[in-house]
Amino acid sequence: MKLSVVIPAHDEEESIAGTVSEIAKALADEGIDYEILVVDDASGDRTADVVAQLVERDERVRCIRSPYRNGFGFAVRAGLERYEGDAVAIVMADGSDSPRDLVAYHRLLCAGYDCAFGSRFIPGGSTHDYPRLKLIANRLVNTAIRLAFGHGYNDTTNAFKAYRRHVIDNVQPLISHHFNLTVEIPLKAVVRGHSYAITPISWRNRAAGTSKLRLQEMGSRYLFIVLYVFFEHHLSRGDYRRADAPEGAGQGWRAGAPDARVHAETGARPGEQAGRRSS
Repeated sequence: MKLSVVIPAHDEEESIAGTVSEIAKALADEGIDYEILVVDDASGDRTADVVAQLVERDERVRCIRSPYRNGFGFAVRAGLERYEGDAVAIVMADGSDSPRDLVAYHRLLCAGYDCAFGSRFIPGGSTHDYPRLKLIANRLVNTAIRLAFGHGYNDTTNAFKAYRRHVIDNVQPLISHHFNLTVEIPLKAVVRGHSYAITPISWRNRAAGTSKLRLQEMGSRYLFIVLYVFFEHHLSRGDYRRADAPEGAGQGWRAGAPDARVHAETGARPGEQAGRRSS
């Protein structure tokens, strides 16, 4: 299974080289077929020049400039229109996501799940230097989403997730312009009947550059997307669900830190725990 890694990047010249290089090494070391697609989101610094140097050294690295106006959601959507793999992972440019967890995602997708979701807030997961105000807001928002959808997943707002191609096709059209896209894609995947596995992941705060997420600008946008998908789930009478999906939300399997990787590494079938799997 070829894995595409989509990295939206806006003014990330200090971080992008390390992020791309670490991901490429981790995937190559595991023998994973991959491409890394950096989407330059109207950067005003040398982000594109730095990535161009990486492209010269590794033919599996590509860089495109987003054809849309500036915005995280637009940049990700540009990448999702251009990736070439059988599956795609969305990774932040600031180095906050662990390449080791990306390898675990790939194994879960190869094991048959439609989606690989990570959580920093289950046993085995961790965060390092998480800003306190953002952590409080994160826990409140994710708790509200978990209660509204009853999916048992507590890190929906995290962008770092992976999906098979047919999931990305099924959740179209995407409408989010900003970071609320991180909520739109997984919630649509769940309510439209796709299977998913939840595995612990680690997160570390950026070492360089500045965060592009502004909490004061995102509250109403997150709420809009949550309500949008909530009403689709409860009022559309299944019009947008995949044809072979069972009743209810998407089937999921929540794993402990060792178990998720054991199943993925050995190829063992989680069986009844795993919920519905795609062929």
